[in-house]
Amino acid sequence: MSLHALYDLPAPAKLNLFLHVTGRRDDGYHLLQSVFTLINWQDTLHLERRSDGRIQRHDLGPALPAEDLCLRAARALQQASGCTLGVDIAIDKQVPWGAGLGGGSSDAATVLLGLNRLWDLRWPRERLLALGATLGADVPFFLGGHTAFVEGIGEILTPIDLPENRWAVLKPAAGLPTQRIFSSELLTRDTKPVKVAGLLAELQRQSETRQTAEESNETFWGRNDLQAAAEALCPDVQQAARLLAERFGNSRMTGSGSAVFADAGGDDASETDAGTSPVATLLEGSWPEGWVGRMCRGLANHPLKDWVN
Repeated sequence: MSLHALYDLPAPAKLNLFLHVTGRRDDGYHLLQSVFTLINWQDTLHLERRSDGRIQRHDLGPALPAEDLCLRAARALQQASGCTLGVDIAIDKQVPWGAGLGGGSSDAATVLLGLNRLWDLRWPRERLLALGATLGADVPFFLGGHTAFVEGIGEILTPIDLPENRWAVLKPAAGLPTQRIFSSELLTRDTKPVKVAGLLAELQRQSETRQTAEESNETFWGRNDLQAAAEALCPDVQQAARLLAERFGNSRMTGSGSAVFADAGGDDASETDAGTSPVATLLEGSWPEGWVGRMCRGLANHPLKDWVN
């Protein structure tokens, strides 16, 4: 029996635990190395099949741009597959945009995973990955479904395992346009590439000899090469990083910003006895109106990882 609808599909955000810019291709795309990890700050999507071929989006929260990645993903899959069905996409947007959290790319990946099932296309993961790469550099990671060492322009994924962790995430009100970050004179593009074997060895060393976040700011491997450019464009990024560093002993911007995060340790740092977020409990009132903060749990796998082979 064919499916009519799929409800409550998660689209989790991501953090870049580091982000190095190692070069630039002739076509202008930047070559990157990073570790992407999923967190449980997420959007929720609902897909209802249409028989008339139309693709429509309905915003259950803040209004999104008229042509967002959700619609682009659905249309790209419809065209590439030759499917004559359509879909109504309803989205409850919780992950802030302009944050470097990958919310739009995650939404697009969830649309592709959901429509692959709703339209009974039965595409393998490799085929979805190739299509996702045409939509945005972060989309393949969300389709891959696992914490990964990411290279190239985002399309080369090496799954890795990291210990479960808690992350304090703080997003200033201002968003940052990615293009302005990558065109900044402050951006260096010559960070020496690392090999995944060396990265894994370093992560293992840190796991075995780990200091608490309060004792060391070297909890994360590497740095974010985009952060200096982002802080110059948006001083709130620097203020947010300072606030988290004062509380947790470390901080770093994710992606092209403006969100920053801190390693808040394992499960013992997860929640207060009242079940409230330490970010809200300990920092609320320390940041300007319009900022949002959340204590997040790392996810080893995407909730829809097993939806495709």
